[in-house]
Amino acid sequence: MKVICNSLELSEACQNVSRAASTKTAIPAIEGILMVAKNGTLTLTGYDLEMGIKTVIAARVEEEGELVINAHMFSETLRKLPENTVNIDSDSRQIASITSGEFESTLIGISSEEYPELPSVSGGYHIDIDENVLKDMVRKTIFSAAIKDSKIVHTGIKFEIEENHLRLIAVDGVRLAIRNERIEYSGENLSFVVPAKTLSEVVKLMNNNEDPVTIEVGKRHIIFSVNGYSVISRLLDGEFLNYKAAIPSATKTVINVDTRSLIDSIDRTSLIITDKIKSPVKCIFGDNMIKISSITSLGTANDKLPAKIEGESCTIGFNNKYMLDALKVCDTDEVKIMLNGAISPILIEPTEGDSFIFLILPVRLKNEN
Repeated sequence: MKVICNSLELSEACQNVSRAASTKTAIPAIEGILMVAKNGTLTLTGYDLEMGIKTVIAARVEEEGELVINAHMFSETLRKLPENTVNIDSDSRQIASITSGEFESTLIGISSEEYPELPSVSGGYHIDIDENVLKDMVRKTIFSAAIKDSKIVHTGIKFEIEENHLRLIAVDGVRLAIRNERIEYSGENLSFVVPAKTLSEVVKLMNNNEDPVTIEVGKRHIIFSVNGYSVISRLLDGEFLNYKAAIPSATKTVINVDTRSLIDSIDRTSLIITDKIKSPVKCIFGDNMIKISSITSLGTANDKLPAKIEGESCTIGFNNKYMLDALKVCDTDEVKIMLNGAISPILIEPTEGDSFIFLILPVRLKNEN
């Protein structure tokens, strides 16, 4: 293989696809990037057997060929090249020579025959979603996906697609996030779970433009086409939480409050709460006022802010991080908080519509019986 490329373009592409390369594996080939030089292009692929990222860049191909090269070493080498052009030349021993200006380096490669084949999706379902819409939907749910869970399916985000409607759901056992959006889709109803890691990589590849993200959904795999990249991922199997049953059907207290003011108040009263010194934040809702306080071995903090409160007064405790995670992705000036007593889940919604729903389990306060 012998190719000449723009080093900046190649470096960016390798940095992106290398995020799908494995870092700890007994299979050396999947620690690398597969390079295929053919027909005036260079195809780059990273794949860890669960998720793959693939892209194609323009190149002057003087000799067609294929090679797998260590993703970390190759990406770091490209990132520090002195010139805007790089020559890559590999021989029959799988040794790649990299030249840019006065810089020369060799890296030991691996035969492309040892690289696993990426899954394909055929006969599946096709969906187009505006890039900015999908990015916002993922941002408003991914923080609630489980990091570790006995049910692997909860480490992903569930997609529910019905005619002209898309819903994303994430849950980690103590909180739930739902994001709803209308889209152009008139196919069959679909339900599938995508690993949160995959969606995080899809978002990183977005370029804040209005081009749609194309999604191909198969029985076991899904492909996202975004900004010149293809992200291939397995889907997660398992029984996802019946989230509709988790949402309280009754409400005793409804609070309308300025979102930014509530965030700032919780931030202030959480300063004495640390990873080592944990304690719930206490909120008293009543008389059109929210009183917020916390107590730890470091001291005490108290604050209050006005709010429109209807229904019964209520005192409730919650994890400050979980509450702030939800509030910080709310893009509305005000939010509606609904309570059904001190031990029922806290529900956060926009004051109008149902574009998002956040549910947070409360923390029992020490002075409660």
